[in-house]
Amino acid sequence: MLRALIPAASRLVTAAAVVCFVGMLPFLSGQDPAAAVLRARSAEQLMTQEALDAVRRGLGLGETAWQTLGLWFGRLLHGDLGTSWVSGAPVGPSVLSALGVSLLLMGVAILVALAVAGLVCLGPVRAGMRGRPATGSGALSAALTALPEFLLGAVLLVVLSVWLGLLPPYGWGTPSNVVLPALAMGLPAGGLLGRLLAEAITSAYREPWVQTWIMSGWTRGEVLRGTLRRAVPPVLPQIGLVMVGLTGGAVAVEQIFTVPGLGRTALGAAASSDLPMLQACVLVLLAIGVLAGSGSRLLGRRLLGPAMAAQAMTEGQRAPVLRRGWWIVPAACGVVLLGVIVLGVPLDAYGTGLPRLAAPGTEGASGVAVLGADASGRDVLARVGHGALATILLALACVLFCWVIGLLAGTVPALSTGPFEAANAVPPVLAGMVVAALMGPSAQGAVIAVLAVSWAPLAAHTASLVEEANATAYSRMAPLLGISRTRLVLTKLLPGVSGPVFRHAMLRLPGTALALAALGFLGLGPQPPTPDWGLLLNEGIDYIERAPWVAAAPMLALIALSVLAVSLSSRRA
Repeated sequence: MLRALIPAASRLVTAAAVVCFVGMLPFLSGQDPAAAVLRARSAEQLMTQEALDAVRRGLGLGETAWQTLGLWFGRLLHGDLGTSWVSGAPVGPSVLSALGVSLLLMGVAILVALAVAGLVCLGPVRAGMRGRPATGSGALSAALTALPEFLLGAVLLVVLSVWLGLLPPYGWGTPSNVVLPALAMGLPAGGLLGRLLAEAITSAYREPWVQTWIMSGWTRGEVLRGTLRRAVPPVLPQIGLVMVGLTGGAVAVEQIFTVPGLGRTALGAAASSDLPMLQACVLVLLAIGVLAGSGSRLLGRRLLGPAMAAQAMTEGQRAPVLRRGWWIVPAACGVVLLGVIVLGVPLDAYGTGLPRLAAPGTEGASGVAVLGADASGRDVLARVGHGALATILLALACVLFCWVIGLLAGTVPALSTGPFEAANAVPPVLAGMVVAALMGPSAQGAVIAVLAVSWAPLAAHTASLVEEANATAYSRMAPLLGISRTRLVLTKLLPGVSGPVFRHAMLRLPGTALALAALGFLGLGPQPPTPDWGLLLNEGIDYIERAPWVAAAPMLALIALSVLAVSLSSRRA
Protein backbone atom coordinates (compact mmCIF):
# COMPACT_ATOMS: atom_id res chain seq x y z
CA MET A 1 0.00 0.00 0.00
CA LEU A 2 2.82 2.40 0.89
CA ARG A 3 4.60 1.73 -2.39
CA ALA A 4 1.45 2.73 -4.28
CA LEU A 5 1.10 5.95 -2.26
CA ILE A 6 4.67 7.16 -2.81
CA PRO A 7 4.30 7.82 -6.60
CA ALA A 8 0.93 9.52 -6.01
CA ALA A 9 2.44 11.72 -3.31
CA SER A 10 5.38 12.50 -5.60
CA ARG A 11 2.99 13.62 -8.35
CA LEU A 12 0.98 15.76 -5.91
CA VAL A 13 4.04 17.45 -4.42
CA THR A 14 5.51 18.09 -7.87
CA ALA A 15 2.26 19.59 -9.18
CA ALA A 16 2.06 21.89 -6.14
CA ALA A 17 5.69 22.89 -6.56
CA VAL A 18 5.22 23.69 -10.24
CA VAL A 19 2.13 25.81 -9.57
CA CYS A 20 3.92 27.67 -6.76
CA PHE A 21 6.95 28.21 -8.97
CA VAL A 22 4.82 29.69 -11.76
CA GLY A 23 2.89 31.83 -9.29
CA MET A 24 6.09 33.22 -7.75
CA LEU A 25 7.78 34.09 -11.04
CA PRO A 26 7.45 37.85 -10.38
CA PHE A 27 9.51 37.58 -7.20
CA LEU A 28 11.87 34.87 -8.41
CA SER A 29 12.92 37.26 -11.16
CA GLY A 30 14.68 39.36 -8.53
CA GLN A 31 12.90 42.56 -9.50
CA ASP A 32 10.12 44.52 -7.85
CA PRO A 33 7.00 43.71 -9.93
CA ALA A 34 5.62 47.18 -9.40
CA ALA A 35 8.88 48.77 -10.56
CA ALA A 36 8.93 46.51 -13.61
CA VAL A 37 5.40 47.58 -14.53
CA LEU A 38 6.27 51.25 -14.18
CA ARG A 39 9.34 50.83 -16.41
CA ALA A 40 7.32 48.90 -19.00
CA ARG A 41 4.52 51.46 -19.16
CA SER A 42 6.45 54.71 -19.00
CA ALA A 43 10.16 55.38 -18.79
CA GLU A 44 9.56 59.02 -17.77
CA GLN A 45 7.32 58.39 -14.76
CA LEU A 46 9.06 58.92 -11.41
CA MET A 47 9.39 55.72 -9.38
CA THR A 48 7.99 57.10 -6.13
CA GLN A 49 6.61 54.98 -3.31
CA GLU A 50 3.11 56.31 -4.00
CA ALA A 51 3.34 55.28 -7.65
CA LEU A 52 4.61 51.82 -6.70
CA ASP A 53 1.81 51.32 -4.17
CA ALA A 54 -0.76 52.38 -6.75
CA VAL A 55 0.55 49.82 -9.22
CA ARG A 56 0.49 47.08 -6.58
CA ARG A 57 -3.12 47.87 -5.74
CA GLY A 58 -4.11 47.98 -9.38
CA LEU A 59 -2.52 44.64 -10.24
CA GLY A 60 -3.36 42.89 -6.98
CA LEU A 61 0.28 42.44 -5.99
CA GLY A 62 1.22 41.69 -2.39
CA GLU A 63 4.16 43.12 -0.54
CA THR A 64 5.77 39.70 -0.10
CA ALA A 65 6.21 36.67 -2.35
CA TRP A 66 3.71 34.58 -0.41
CA GLN A 67 1.09 37.32 -0.44
CA THR A 68 1.48 37.68 -4.19
CA LEU A 69 1.25 33.90 -4.61
CA GLY A 70 -1.94 33.77 -2.55
CA LEU A 71 -3.54 36.62 -4.49
CA TRP A 72 -2.50 35.08 -7.83
CA PHE A 73 -3.81 31.65 -6.91
CA GLY A 74 -7.09 33.13 -5.66
CA ARG A 75 -7.60 34.96 -8.96
CA LEU A 76 -6.66 31.82 -10.85
CA LEU A 77 -9.37 29.81 -9.10
CA HIS A 78 -11.90 32.41 -10.30
CA GLY A 79 -10.62 32.25 -13.88
CA ASP A 80 -8.68 35.51 -13.72
CA LEU A 81 -5.24 35.11 -15.32
CA GLY A 82 -4.06 38.56 -14.27
CA THR A 83 -3.23 41.85 -15.97
CA SER A 84 -0.46 42.43 -18.46
CA TRP A 85 2.44 44.46 -17.12
CA VAL A 86 3.04 45.96 -20.55
CA SER A 87 -0.41 46.77 -21.93
CA GLY A 88 -2.41 46.93 -18.70
CA ALA A 89 -5.10 44.78 -20.33
CA PRO A 90 -6.45 41.49 -18.92
CA VAL A 91 -4.30 38.52 -19.89
CA GLY A 92 -7.14 36.03 -20.35
CA PRO A 93 -8.59 37.21 -23.71
CA SER A 94 -5.14 37.44 -25.31
CA VAL A 95 -4.18 33.96 -24.13
CA LEU A 96 -7.47 32.44 -25.29
CA SER A 97 -7.14 34.05 -28.71
CA ALA A 98 -3.56 32.82 -29.07
CA LEU A 99 -4.57 29.37 -27.81
CA GLY A 100 -7.18 29.06 -30.54
CA VAL A 101 -4.56 29.81 -33.18
CA SER A 102 -2.09 27.32 -31.70
CA LEU A 103 -4.68 24.55 -31.37
CA LEU A 104 -5.70 25.02 -35.00
CA LEU A 105 -2.07 24.90 -36.11
CA MET A 106 -1.36 21.85 -33.95
CA GLY A 107 -4.49 20.12 -35.26
CA VAL A 108 -3.40 20.56 -38.88
CA ALA A 109 0.15 19.50 -37.93
CA ILE A 110 -1.22 16.33 -36.33
CA LEU A 111 -3.10 15.52 -39.53
CA VAL A 112 0.15 15.97 -41.47
CA ALA A 113 1.96 13.76 -38.97
CA LEU A 114 -0.65 11.00 -39.20
CA ALA A 115 -0.54 11.08 -43.00
CA VAL A 116 3.26 10.84 -43.01
CA ALA A 117 3.22 8.07 -40.37
CA GLY A 118 0.71 6.13 -42.51
CA LEU A 119 2.97 6.38 -45.54
CA VAL A 120 5.97 5.20 -43.50
CA CYS A 121 4.01 2.21 -42.17
CA LEU A 122 2.77 1.03 -45.57
CA GLY A 123 5.93 -0.98 -46.27
CA PRO A 124 5.99 -2.88 -42.94
CA VAL A 125 2.24 -3.58 -43.18
CA ARG A 126 2.53 -5.01 -46.70
CA ALA A 127 5.59 -7.07 -45.76
CA GLY A 128 3.82 -8.43 -42.69
CA MET A 129 0.71 -9.36 -44.68
CA ARG A 130 2.95 -11.35 -47.05
CA GLY A 131 4.45 -13.20 -44.09
CA ARG A 132 7.89 -11.57 -44.38
CA PRO A 133 8.10 -8.82 -41.72
CA ALA A 134 10.40 -6.01 -42.77
CA THR A 135 13.34 -4.72 -40.75
CA GLY A 136 13.53 -1.04 -39.88
CA SER A 137 11.28 1.80 -40.90
CA GLY A 138 13.14 2.96 -43.97
CA ALA A 139 15.02 6.04 -45.02
CA LEU A 140 11.89 8.20 -45.29
CA SER A 141 11.21 8.33 -41.56
CA ALA A 142 14.90 8.78 -40.76
CA ALA A 143 15.16 11.74 -43.15
CA LEU A 144 12.02 13.38 -41.76
CA THR A 145 13.02 12.84 -38.14
CA ALA A 146 16.48 14.29 -38.71
CA LEU A 147 15.35 17.93 -38.96
CA PRO A 148 14.01 19.70 -35.85
CA GLU A 149 11.08 22.04 -36.29
CA PHE A 150 13.01 25.30 -36.14
CA LEU A 151 15.50 24.10 -38.76
CA LEU A 152 12.89 22.57 -41.05
CA GLY A 153 10.81 25.72 -40.77
CA ALA A 154 13.80 27.79 -41.89
CA VAL A 155 14.45 25.42 -44.82
CA LEU A 156 10.79 25.49 -45.94
CA LEU A 157 10.71 29.27 -45.67
CA VAL A 158 13.80 29.61 -47.83
CA VAL A 159 12.91 27.00 -50.47
CA LEU A 160 9.12 27.13 -50.86
CA SER A 161 8.53 30.77 -50.07
CA VAL A 162 11.64 32.84 -50.86
CA TRP A 163 13.11 30.90 -53.77
CA LEU A 164 10.04 29.31 -55.39
CA GLY A 165 7.39 31.77 -54.23
CA LEU A 166 4.76 29.04 -53.84
CA LEU A 167 3.44 30.00 -50.40
CA PRO A 168 3.33 33.16 -48.27
CA PRO A 169 6.27 33.41 -45.86
CA TYR A 170 4.55 35.19 -43.01
CA GLY A 171 1.19 36.05 -41.54
CA TRP A 172 -2.03 34.36 -40.54
CA GLY A 173 -5.65 34.42 -41.60
CA THR A 174 -5.81 32.44 -44.85
CA PRO A 175 -5.56 28.68 -45.47
CA SER A 176 -2.28 29.16 -47.34
CA ASN A 177 -0.71 30.66 -44.21
CA VAL A 178 -1.24 27.36 -42.38
CA VAL A 179 0.62 25.15 -44.85
CA LEU A 180 4.27 25.95 -44.12
CA PRO A 181 3.96 26.03 -40.29
CA ALA A 182 1.94 22.79 -40.30
CA LEU A 183 4.53 21.09 -42.51
CA ALA A 184 7.38 22.30 -40.32
CA MET A 185 5.70 20.80 -37.24
CA GLY A 186 4.03 17.77 -38.78
CA LEU A 187 6.82 16.29 -40.92
CA PRO A 188 9.32 15.56 -38.10
CA ALA A 189 6.51 14.32 -35.83
CA GLY A 190 5.17 12.10 -38.60
CA GLY A 191 8.62 10.69 -39.30
CA LEU A 192 9.11 9.79 -35.64
CA LEU A 193 5.60 8.33 -35.26
CA GLY A 194 6.04 6.32 -38.44
CA ARG A 195 9.37 5.03 -37.21
CA LEU A 196 7.94 3.89 -33.86
CA LEU A 197 4.79 2.37 -35.36
CA ALA A 198 6.66 0.61 -38.17
CA GLU A 199 8.94 -1.12 -35.69
CA ALA A 200 6.00 -2.05 -33.44
CA ILE A 201 3.99 -3.43 -36.39
CA THR A 202 6.97 -5.45 -37.58
CA SER A 203 7.43 -6.94 -34.11
CA ALA A 204 3.72 -7.73 -33.79
CA TYR A 205 3.69 -9.60 -37.10
CA ARG A 206 6.50 -11.83 -35.79
CA GLU A 207 4.48 -13.01 -32.80
CA PRO A 208 3.08 -16.59 -32.94
CA TRP A 209 -0.56 -15.59 -32.56
CA VAL A 210 -0.53 -13.94 -36.00
CA GLN A 211 0.21 -17.26 -37.73
CA THR A 212 -2.41 -18.93 -35.54
CA TRP A 213 -5.02 -16.43 -36.69
CA ILE A 214 -4.05 -16.88 -40.34
CA MET A 215 -4.19 -20.68 -40.12
CA SER A 216 -7.58 -20.42 -38.42
CA GLY A 217 -9.00 -18.64 -41.48
CA TRP A 218 -9.07 -15.06 -40.25
CA THR A 219 -9.14 -12.53 -43.07
CA ARG A 220 -6.27 -10.14 -43.80
CA GLY A 221 -8.33 -7.22 -42.59
CA GLU A 222 -9.04 -8.90 -39.26
CA VAL A 223 -5.37 -9.82 -38.82
CA LEU A 224 -4.38 -6.25 -39.63
CA ARG A 225 -6.81 -4.83 -37.07
CA GLY A 226 -5.50 -7.23 -34.44
CA THR A 227 -1.92 -6.36 -35.28
CA LEU A 228 -2.60 -2.63 -35.01
CA ARG A 229 -4.38 -3.11 -31.71
CA ARG A 230 -1.33 -5.00 -30.50
CA ALA A 231 1.25 -2.57 -31.91
CA VAL A 232 -0.26 0.84 -31.19
CA PRO A 233 -0.81 0.84 -27.37
CA PRO A 234 2.83 0.28 -26.33
CA VAL A 235 3.86 3.17 -28.59
CA LEU A 236 1.23 5.58 -27.25
CA PRO A 237 3.42 6.89 -24.39
CA GLN A 238 5.99 7.84 -27.01
CA ILE A 239 3.22 9.43 -29.05
CA GLY A 240 2.38 11.49 -25.98
CA LEU A 241 5.97 12.71 -25.88
CA VAL A 242 5.68 13.63 -29.57
CA MET A 243 2.62 15.71 -28.71
CA VAL A 244 4.56 17.44 -25.96
CA GLY A 245 7.30 18.08 -28.51
CA LEU A 246 4.75 19.76 -30.76
CA THR A 247 4.04 22.36 -28.08
CA GLY A 248 7.73 23.20 -27.97
CA GLY A 249 8.12 23.12 -31.73
CA ALA A 250 5.16 25.45 -32.08
CA VAL A 251 7.11 28.23 -30.33
CA ALA A 252 9.88 28.24 -32.92
CA VAL A 253 7.55 27.69 -35.87
CA GLU A 254 5.20 30.47 -34.80
CA GLN A 255 8.15 32.79 -34.41
CA ILE A 256 9.57 31.94 -37.85
CA PHE A 257 6.27 32.42 -39.68
CA THR A 258 4.94 35.19 -37.38
CA VAL A 259 1.91 33.16 -36.38
CA PRO A 260 0.02 34.88 -33.52
CA GLY A 261 -0.19 31.71 -31.44
CA LEU A 262 0.44 30.86 -27.82
CA GLY A 263 4.11 30.01 -28.35
CA ARG A 264 4.94 33.35 -29.98
CA THR A 265 2.90 35.16 -27.32
CA ALA A 266 4.88 33.42 -24.57
CA LEU A 267 8.17 34.21 -26.30
CA GLY A 268 7.24 37.89 -26.55
CA ALA A 269 6.20 37.93 -22.90
CA ALA A 270 9.55 36.43 -21.87
CA ALA A 271 11.44 38.99 -23.96
CA SER A 272 9.53 41.94 -22.50
CA SER A 273 9.42 40.58 -18.91
CA ASP A 274 5.61 40.57 -19.02
CA LEU A 275 5.47 37.90 -16.33
CA PRO A 276 1.65 37.69 -15.89
CA MET A 277 1.34 36.94 -19.61
CA LEU A 278 4.18 34.43 -19.38
CA GLN A 279 2.60 32.79 -16.32
CA ALA A 280 -0.67 32.23 -18.18
CA CYS A 281 1.05 30.91 -21.31
CA VAL A 282 3.23 28.54 -19.28
CA LEU A 283 0.24 27.15 -17.40
CA VAL A 284 -1.70 26.54 -20.61
CA LEU A 285 1.26 24.93 -22.38
CA LEU A 286 1.92 22.73 -19.35
CA ALA A 287 -1.73 21.70 -19.27
CA ILE A 288 -1.56 20.72 -22.95
CA GLY A 289 1.58 18.65 -22.29
CA VAL A 290 0.11 16.90 -19.24
CA LEU A 291 -3.18 16.15 -21.02
CA ALA A 292 -1.31 14.76 -24.04
CA GLY A 293 0.86 12.47 -21.91
CA SER A 294 -1.94 11.29 -19.61
CA GLY A 295 -4.39 10.83 -22.48
CA SER A 296 -1.96 8.68 -24.45
CA ARG A 297 -1.35 6.40 -21.47
CA LEU A 298 -5.06 5.97 -20.73
CA LEU A 299 -5.84 5.31 -24.38
CA GLY A 300 -3.05 2.75 -24.52
CA ARG A 301 -4.47 0.81 -21.58
CA ARG A 302 -7.94 0.87 -23.09
CA LEU A 303 -6.82 -0.31 -26.50
CA LEU A 304 -4.52 -3.02 -25.17
CA GLY A 305 -7.20 -4.68 -23.07
CA PRO A 306 -6.75 -7.28 -20.34
CA ALA A 307 -5.91 -10.10 -22.75
CA MET A 308 -2.68 -8.52 -23.92
CA ALA A 309 -1.83 -6.21 -21.03
CA ALA A 310 0.33 -8.77 -19.29
CA GLN A 311 2.61 -9.09 -22.31
CA ALA A 312 2.61 -5.53 -23.61
CA MET A 313 5.48 -4.81 -25.93
CA THR A 314 8.03 -2.13 -25.20
CA GLU A 315 8.89 -1.15 -28.72
CA GLY A 316 9.93 2.33 -27.66
CA GLN A 317 12.93 0.75 -25.94
CA ARG A 318 13.91 -1.75 -28.61
CA ALA A 319 16.74 -1.07 -31.00
CA PRO A 320 15.96 -1.51 -34.68
CA VAL A 321 17.99 -3.91 -36.74
CA LEU A 322 20.96 -2.04 -38.18
CA ARG A 323 21.77 -2.74 -41.79
CA ARG A 324 25.26 -3.15 -43.17
CA GLY A 325 26.97 0.17 -43.75
CA TRP A 326 24.69 2.08 -41.33
CA TRP A 327 27.74 3.97 -40.06
CA ILE A 328 28.60 5.66 -43.37
CA VAL A 329 26.15 8.58 -43.11
CA PRO A 330 26.84 9.47 -39.45
CA ALA A 331 30.57 9.11 -40.09
CA ALA A 332 30.33 11.52 -43.02
CA CYS A 333 28.40 14.01 -40.87
CA GLY A 334 31.02 13.68 -38.14
CA VAL A 335 33.81 14.36 -40.64
CA VAL A 336 32.00 17.47 -41.90
CA LEU A 337 31.55 18.84 -38.37
CA LEU A 338 35.15 18.04 -37.46
CA GLY A 339 36.35 19.75 -40.63
CA VAL A 340 34.34 22.88 -39.82
CA ILE A 341 35.93 23.02 -36.36
CA VAL A 342 39.47 22.37 -37.59
CA LEU A 343 39.25 24.97 -40.37
CA GLY A 344 37.20 27.58 -38.54
CA VAL A 345 38.58 27.71 -35.00
CA PRO A 346 42.03 29.12 -35.97
CA LEU A 347 40.29 32.06 -37.70
CA ASP A 348 39.02 35.26 -36.05
CA ALA A 349 35.29 34.93 -35.39
CA TYR A 350 34.82 38.56 -34.32
CA GLY A 351 36.98 40.51 -36.78
CA THR A 352 35.14 42.75 -39.27
CA GLY A 353 37.82 43.17 -41.92
CA LEU A 354 35.76 41.76 -44.81
CA PRO A 355 33.19 43.60 -46.94
CA ARG A 356 29.63 43.21 -45.69
CA LEU A 357 27.92 40.11 -47.14
CA ALA A 358 31.04 39.29 -49.17
CA ALA A 359 30.63 36.24 -51.41
CA PRO A 360 32.53 33.00 -50.75
CA GLY A 361 36.12 33.20 -51.96
CA THR A 362 36.52 36.92 -51.26
CA GLU A 363 40.00 37.90 -50.14
CA GLY A 364 40.39 39.94 -46.99
CA ALA A 365 43.15 41.16 -44.71
CA SER A 366 43.39 37.78 -42.97
CA GLY A 367 43.08 35.61 -46.07
CA VAL A 368 40.33 34.12 -48.24
CA ALA A 369 36.81 33.93 -46.77
CA VAL A 370 35.94 30.40 -47.92
CA LEU A 371 32.27 30.71 -46.91
CA GLY A 372 31.94 34.47 -47.35
CA ALA A 373 31.14 37.13 -44.77
CA ASP A 374 28.05 38.06 -42.75
CA ALA A 375 26.28 41.41 -42.50
CA SER A 376 28.97 42.77 -40.19
CA GLY A 377 31.89 41.69 -42.38
CA ARG A 378 32.87 38.72 -40.19
CA ASP A 379 34.17 35.44 -41.63
CA VAL A 380 31.28 32.93 -41.80
CA LEU A 381 33.56 29.88 -41.61
CA ALA A 382 35.24 31.25 -38.50
CA ARG A 383 31.92 31.90 -36.80
CA VAL A 384 30.47 28.50 -37.72
CA GLY A 385 33.66 26.77 -36.52
CA HIS A 386 33.76 28.63 -33.21
CA GLY A 387 30.03 28.07 -32.84
CA ALA A 388 30.46 24.32 -33.34
CA LEU A 389 33.07 24.10 -30.62
CA ALA A 390 31.10 26.27 -28.19
CA THR A 391 27.82 24.43 -28.83
CA ILE A 392 29.39 20.98 -28.40
CA LEU A 393 31.18 21.98 -25.18
CA LEU A 394 27.96 23.41 -23.72
CA ALA A 395 26.09 20.27 -24.76
CA LEU A 396 28.77 18.08 -23.19
CA ALA A 397 28.50 19.93 -19.88
CA CYS A 398 24.71 19.60 -19.99
CA VAL A 399 24.86 15.87 -20.80
CA LEU A 400 27.28 15.17 -17.94
CA PHE A 401 25.01 16.94 -15.45
CA CYS A 402 22.01 15.04 -16.85
CA TRP A 403 23.92 11.79 -16.42
CA VAL A 404 24.52 12.48 -12.72
CA ILE A 405 20.92 13.58 -12.08
CA GLY A 406 19.55 10.63 -14.06
CA LEU A 407 21.60 8.16 -12.02
CA LEU A 408 20.47 9.63 -8.71
CA ALA A 409 16.80 9.94 -9.70
CA GLY A 410 16.71 6.48 -11.29
CA THR A 411 17.72 4.78 -8.06
CA VAL A 412 14.56 6.08 -6.35
CA PRO A 413 11.98 5.80 -9.15
CA ALA A 414 8.96 6.01 -6.84
CA LEU A 415 10.07 9.32 -5.33
CA SER A 416 11.07 10.77 -8.71
CA THR A 417 7.81 9.84 -10.46
CA GLY A 418 6.37 13.33 -10.20
CA PRO A 419 9.49 15.23 -11.33
CA PHE A 420 10.01 12.68 -14.12
CA GLU A 421 6.50 13.16 -15.52
CA ALA A 422 6.78 16.93 -15.14
CA ALA A 423 10.09 16.97 -17.04
CA ASN A 424 8.54 14.89 -19.82
CA ALA A 425 5.66 17.37 -20.08
CA VAL A 426 7.93 20.41 -20.48
CA PRO A 427 9.74 20.99 -23.79
CA PRO A 428 13.17 22.67 -23.55
CA VAL A 429 11.85 25.80 -25.27
CA LEU A 430 9.24 26.35 -22.56
CA ALA A 431 11.86 25.92 -19.85
CA GLY A 432 14.12 28.29 -21.79
CA MET A 433 11.48 31.02 -21.81
CA VAL A 434 11.00 30.77 -18.05
CA VAL A 435 14.75 30.79 -17.35
CA ALA A 436 15.25 33.75 -19.70
CA ALA A 437 12.52 35.68 -17.90
CA LEU A 438 14.23 35.05 -14.56
CA MET A 439 17.91 35.35 -15.51
CA GLY A 440 17.89 37.00 -18.88
CA PRO A 441 18.91 35.19 -22.08
CA SER A 442 22.39 33.67 -21.83
CA ALA A 443 24.37 30.54 -22.57
CA GLN A 444 24.21 29.53 -18.92
CA GLY A 445 20.45 29.98 -18.90
CA ALA A 446 20.10 27.80 -22.00
CA VAL A 447 22.10 25.03 -20.32
CA ILE A 448 19.94 25.25 -17.19
CA ALA A 449 16.76 25.09 -19.29
CA VAL A 450 17.87 22.02 -21.25
CA LEU A 451 19.23 20.39 -18.12
CA ALA A 452 15.91 20.87 -16.31
CA VAL A 453 14.06 18.58 -18.73
CA SER A 454 16.71 16.37 -20.37
CA TRP A 455 17.58 14.20 -17.37
CA ALA A 456 14.29 12.29 -17.51
CA PRO A 457 15.21 9.70 -20.24
CA LEU A 458 18.45 8.89 -18.43
CA ALA A 459 16.54 8.47 -15.16
CA ALA A 460 14.11 6.10 -16.87
CA HIS A 461 17.02 4.08 -18.27
CA THR A 462 18.65 3.95 -14.83
CA ALA A 463 15.40 2.83 -13.21
CA SER A 464 14.97 -0.03 -15.67
CA LEU A 465 18.55 -1.21 -15.11
CA VAL A 466 18.19 -0.94 -11.33
CA GLU A 467 14.98 -2.98 -11.51
CA GLU A 468 16.85 -5.70 -13.38
CA ALA A 469 19.69 -5.58 -10.84
CA ASN A 470 17.26 -5.84 -7.93
CA ALA A 471 15.96 -9.10 -9.38
CA THR A 472 19.39 -10.76 -9.17
CA ALA A 473 20.17 -13.29 -6.45
CA TYR A 474 22.87 -11.08 -4.93
CA SER A 475 20.49 -8.13 -4.43
CA ARG A 476 17.86 -10.37 -2.85
CA MET A 477 20.38 -11.92 -0.50
CA ALA A 478 21.99 -8.61 0.49
CA PRO A 479 19.64 -7.86 3.46
CA LEU A 480 20.24 -11.35 4.84
CA LEU A 481 23.98 -10.70 4.68
CA GLY A 482 23.63 -7.47 6.65
CA ILE A 483 24.20 -5.17 3.65
CA SER A 484 22.11 -2.02 3.89
CA ARG A 485 20.15 -0.67 0.98
CA THR A 486 22.31 2.47 0.84
CA ARG A 487 25.51 0.43 0.73
CA LEU A 488 24.07 -1.85 -1.93
CA VAL A 489 23.13 1.11 -4.12
CA LEU A 490 26.47 2.90 -3.71
CA THR A 491 28.77 -0.13 -4.06
CA LYS A 492 26.92 -2.36 -6.51
CA LEU A 493 23.92 -0.85 -8.27
CA LEU A 494 25.28 2.58 -9.24
CA PRO A 495 28.68 1.30 -10.45
CA GLY A 496 26.91 -1.38 -12.44
CA VAL A 497 24.46 0.91 -14.24
CA SER A 498 26.63 4.02 -14.61
CA GLY A 499 28.47 2.68 -17.68
CA PRO A 500 25.41 1.87 -19.83
CA VAL A 501 23.69 5.11 -18.78
CA PHE A 502 26.84 7.10 -19.60
CA ARG A 503 26.91 5.62 -23.13
CA HIS A 504 23.22 6.51 -23.43
CA ALA A 505 24.02 10.07 -22.33
CA MET A 506 26.80 10.41 -24.91
CA LEU A 507 24.43 9.29 -27.66
CA ARG A 508 22.21 12.21 -26.63
CA LEU A 509 25.00 14.73 -27.11
CA PRO A 510 24.02 15.81 -30.67
CA GLY A 511 20.35 16.09 -29.71
CA THR A 512 21.27 18.21 -26.70
CA ALA A 513 23.36 20.46 -28.94
CA LEU A 514 20.32 20.88 -31.22
CA ALA A 515 18.15 21.86 -28.24
CA LEU A 516 20.70 24.51 -27.27
CA ALA A 517 20.81 25.73 -30.87
CA ALA A 518 17.02 26.02 -30.89
CA LEU A 519 17.14 28.26 -27.82
CA GLY A 520 19.84 30.36 -29.47
CA PHE A 521 17.70 30.65 -32.61
CA LEU A 522 14.82 32.03 -30.53
CA GLY A 523 17.06 34.52 -28.73
CA LEU A 524 16.87 32.63 -25.42
CA GLY A 525 20.50 31.49 -25.41
CA PRO A 526 23.83 33.22 -26.09
CA GLN A 527 23.54 36.81 -27.24
CA PRO A 528 25.33 38.67 -30.09
CA PRO A 529 28.11 38.74 -31.04
CA THR A 530 28.56 35.17 -29.73
CA PRO A 531 28.93 32.75 -32.69
CA ASP A 532 26.13 30.42 -31.60
CA TRP A 533 24.72 28.21 -34.38
CA GLY A 534 21.10 29.01 -33.69
CA LEU A 535 21.89 32.70 -33.42
CA LEU A 536 23.84 32.60 -36.68
CA LEU A 537 20.90 31.00 -38.48
CA ASN A 538 18.50 33.57 -37.05
CA GLU A 539 20.73 36.44 -38.19
CA GLY A 540 21.34 34.92 -41.64
CA ILE A 541 17.70 34.34 -42.58
CA ASP A 542 17.16 38.08 -43.00
CA TYR A 543 19.73 38.10 -45.83
CA ILE A 544 18.75 34.85 -47.51
CA GLU A 545 17.86 36.54 -50.84
CA ARG A 546 20.91 38.81 -51.06
CA ALA A 547 23.51 36.51 -49.48
CA PRO A 548 22.21 32.93 -49.09
CA TRP A 549 25.60 31.67 -47.85
CA VAL A 550 25.15 33.53 -44.56
CA ALA A 551 22.23 31.29 -43.58
CA ALA A 552 23.29 28.24 -45.62
CA ALA A 553 26.49 27.62 -43.64
CA PRO A 554 24.91 27.27 -40.16
CA MET A 555 21.89 25.56 -41.73
CA LEU A 556 24.01 22.82 -43.32
CA ALA A 557 26.01 22.41 -40.12
CA LEU A 558 22.80 21.96 -38.14
CA ILE A 559 21.49 19.47 -40.71
CA ALA A 560 24.69 17.42 -40.35
CA LEU A 561 24.29 17.53 -36.57
CA SER A 562 20.60 16.51 -36.87
CA VAL A 563 21.41 13.51 -39.07
CA LEU A 564 24.15 12.48 -36.65
CA ALA A 565 21.73 12.75 -33.71
CA VAL A 566 19.09 10.59 -35.40
CA SER A 567 21.67 8.01 -36.51
CA LEU A 568 23.07 7.65 -33.01
CA SER A 569 19.64 7.57 -31.36
CA SER A 570 18.77 4.48 -33.42
CA ARG A 571 21.50 2.55 -31.63
CA ARG A 572 21.03 0.95 -28.28
CA ALA A 573 22.83 2.60 -25.41
